[in-house]
Amino acid sequence: MATLYTHQSSNVRKTWLLFILFFIVIIAIGFIFTQIYGNANILYIAVLFSCGMSFISYWYSDKIVLKMAGAHPVDRNTNRELYNIVENLSITAGLPVPKIYIVNEPALNAFATGRDPNHAVICVTRGLLEKLNKTELEGVLAHELSHIGNRDILISTIAVVLVGFISILADIFLRSMFWGGGRRRDSGGGQAGAIIFIIGIALSILAPISATLIQLAISRKREFLADTSGALLTRYPEGLANALQKIATDVTPMRAAQNSTSHLWIDDPFPGKSRTSWFHKLFQTHPPIEERIKILRGMSI
Repeated sequence: MATLYTHQSSNVRKTWLLFILFFIVIIAIGFIFTQIYGNANILYIAVLFSCGMSFISYWYSDKIVLKMAGAHPVDRNTNRELYNIVENLSITAGLPVPKIYIVNEPALNAFATGRDPNHAVICVTRGLLEKLNKTELEGVLAHELSHIGNRDILISTIAVVLVGFISILADIFLRSMFWGGGRRRDSGGGQAGAIIFIIGIALSILAPISATLIQLAISRKREFLADTSGALLTRYPEGLANALQKIATDVTPMRAAQNSTSHLWIDDPFPGKSRTSWFHKLFQTHPPIEERIKILRGMSI
């Protein structure tokens, strides 16, 4: 099965690119802060924060994601059927058996996380286990194992922490502008100060948007690849296609779903949103599920 996973070096490059973009955005925000408040220490703090968050996101982002989802671990003794399916698929794929977690939610969904195949986690909802048959469940688990084999999990998990941090920092900047930035602008600096002030506000608004767009660009292509790899792993594309069909028609809300983690799940965890407008499609974390099903059912294995 090694031939299925051919994009590892590409995802390593994407991971480094994400870190570089993160550094650029944080340092740019820190520089604007420095110019507006006339304090060079702000820039130093921004650099230290960006380094610290990069370290945390690499080593601990999976634990953060699992905590955010409210997931709890299971093993062979607590859920033998689920463990055996994951173990058999992992052996077939030539991957280490990942840790398995369950989210106590009635909605149908799943995701994979971790920094590499040796530190990977597959997480499924209770609803997925209750409402899918064995071949459908195998299709979903094979999809998530393919994310692990393709090394999608590192970059998508890191994106949760980095994108969230950029959004928080931009929000702090906007609040500081309204509560204290005006005094700095009025006290001096003239036209140049006003320009820097406007740039600062624009940057604080654009920063989380650009971070989200990075997040979406990572997500959409990887879902098609994981669908294909997962179907090849089980040798039965219809299993995953049927599972996606059930997931798409399920409108059960997820309490554990958050905007920062939505791209991790196998399908958009926010049901009921319009999938027709061009604006919503621009900010979808997943490709249309109808397209994914059509591709799977057109596969010949």
